Amino acid sequence: MPRTPVYIVCSPRPGVGKTLLARLVTEFLLLSRGSVLAFDISLRDPSLVDYLPRLTETADIDDTFGKMALMDRLIVNDGLPKVVDLGFHAFDEFFRMCEEIGFVKEGDRRGIEPIILFLSDHHRASTQSWRGLRTAFPTTAMVPIDNEHVLQGELPPGFAPPHMLRIAALPPFLRTYIDRLTFSFTDYLRRSERSSELHQWTRRNYTSLREMEANLRRYRA
Repeated sequence: MPRTPVYIVCSPRPGVGKTLLARLVTEFLLLSRGSVLAFDISLRDPSLVDYLPRLTETADIDDTFGKMALMDRLIVNDGLPKVVDLGFHAFDEFFRMCEEIGFVKEGDRRGIEPIILFLSDHHRASTQSWRGLRTAFPTTAMVPIDNEHVLQGELPPGFAPPHMLRIAALPPFLRTYIDRLTFSFTDYLRRSERSSELHQWTRRNYTSLREMEANLRRYRA
């Protein structure tokens, strides 16, 4: 039976482009697979549910009930790809929960494919968290993200360029454009000129995600 992917978009740091990536991944999966379900664990405004309300549910892991409610949805091999937009405030608690309940082992038994998309930055907490995740989940596909708007071409220690998924920086006026709550990357691809900068940017990101999906083995420790 095909495995159901669960994308966990995360960083222990705010302001690194996490929700932007979660939007891209969610819209890419909807386009490529026909359906997707996203979960928003965020304190920031706007968040994923504001951009994609028809595809996103809010989740809360502050108590046992909320944790189990989320995990019950993520652990089901129903063929429906999932995306978790994990707020920085919930980073430690989420992965501690994953370790305690054996999410990776149980997911493997049930046919779940967790994929961690980790947005890196230059802060020490980012490097430490990346190393901690690599140690705690050695069999899980972990994809480091080079958001050029954040890293500005300088990679932090411990992040190697060959296997990083790069998101190129956009000019400020285009950033303002895609930050509108009504903006859709896929709709823009369908109606815009192929020569436009934003069309090419979106197309490159979708292509990178497709190639990453096809080569998950390279992202395991």
